[in-house]
Amino acid sequence: MAEITAKLVQTLREKTNAGMMECKAALKEADGDLEKAETILRKKGITKAEKKADRQTKEGIVASYIHMAGRIGVLIEVNCETDFVAKNENFQSFVRDVSLHIAAASPKYIQREDVPEALIAKEREIAAEQVKGKPAEIVEKIVSGKIDKIFAEQCLLDQAFIKNPDLTIRDLVKSKIAELGENLVIRRFVRYAVGEEI
Repeated sequence: MAEITAKLVQTLREKTNAGMMECKAALKEADGDLEKAETILRKKGITKAEKKADRQTKEGIVASYIHMAGRIGVLIEVNCETDFVAKNENFQSFVRDVSLHIAAASPKYIQREDVPEALIAKEREIAAEQVKGKPAEIVEKIVSGKIDKIFAEQCLLDQAFIKNPDLTIRDLVKSKIAELGENLVIRRFVRYAVGEEI
């Protein structure tokens, strides 16, 4: 079994923001392998986040972000469980990152459930027409893939985070839930751009 040094634990802490004891336990489980330990912590973080998903979020902040010398602006409401977390610099930094992402990526909806059924039906019809004549099971796979692509482009939680494209915004939210120990919800946002069609 590999030796778990303080330096190794500290390196894992810096990468994951997890507690020292959690890092040490993950390194022991991974036999000193840093990458495996990080994966273990991420899985545990997602599990923790899922357990907190039903908890009420009545606190939080409304934040603004102005980009490109006032040409793009974002207003966002992100909720948490307690006033203590709402005032936490880590939480506020997370809200700023999401606001910046919205300014850059221009999502239209927060999640898939927010996309109007009529739009999905129309896009399915268009995609099906494009692959007409192929076997039914192939058509369904292609159509589903095109719909998933639309979700990834238009739904905030499905978009790849601009600061780390390996993570979606949903993954980012789950990691912050695990880190802060409270349920977090992106409640609503609005993005304005100068000259954009209304």
